[in-house]
Amino acid sequence: MTLNGKIALVTGARGGIGRAIVARFLKEGATVYAADLTPEGSLDKHYDDGSHFVKLDVTQEADAIAAMDHVRRAHGKLDILVNAAGIEIEKTVEETTLEEWNQSFAVNSTGTFLTSKYAIPLMREAAKSGSSASLINFGSYDGFIADPGLAAYCATKGAVHALTRAMACDHGPEGIRVNAICPGYIDTPMLQSFFEGDGSGGGGGNIETLQKAVRDVHPMRTYGTPTDIANLVNWLAGDEARYASGQLWVLDGGLSAQVQQMKL
Repeated sequence: MTLNGKIALVTGARGGIGRAIVARFLKEGATVYAADLTPEGSLDKHYDDGSHFVKLDVTQEADAIAAMDHVRRAHGKLDILVNAAGIEIEKTVEETTLEEWNQSFAVNSTGTFLTSKYAIPLMREAAKSGSSASLINFGSYDGFIADPGLAAYCATKGAVHALTRAMACDHGPEGIRVNAICPGYIDTPMLQSFFEGDGSGGGGGNIETLQKAVRDVHPMRTYGTPTDIANLVNWLAGDEARYASGQLWVLDGGLSAQVQQMKL
């Protein structure tokens, strides 16, 4: 078990990708704190998976402080932080309200800042053991290129990419590695909402429409799963990735390597 004895906290832990990360960490022997707004999360169901639920609204500084204080009292350190909480608003700049713009940044960018800010002292303690601590943010391939109709989302992910590099430079000397996962199309409730919405997605299409579009455009002729993301997160979290830091790890089945645009 590659994470045996390590303490991990995952935000957005009750979403599609978050649940897969929690499950993989548990399988690898970590003690996992699953942080989210509710025990059910976006999947509207919950089962006892062996993780410790922590209520956390990443937009609230008091919640971030309380969550890290909980971990500090129990363990005195944090080996792994995964900032997986995120939202997506399907609108152009012209259509996006200021409230929606601010909410997107509050969750996707400021939320990453807040949890990282209060986790880093605990991660510094973990690194004193001789193994590096690992902080993993969630960017997106939309932080490099853009899907139409996702203006605020693309902007927030670009901010996460820049913050990831800055934190890697600042905290690498303290034994804290910082990376970002940048997924493409992953089969999650957020993706399904995107393709059923009125924004840049399928304009009311269904999962069958998505599957056909993805097969046609991705070099791998498939879209990703939460398990695919969890596999990469697990490697970055462990000691085998001791020299990996400051990087934006794109996992999109080759989509961003080509010029072709998806037709929906």
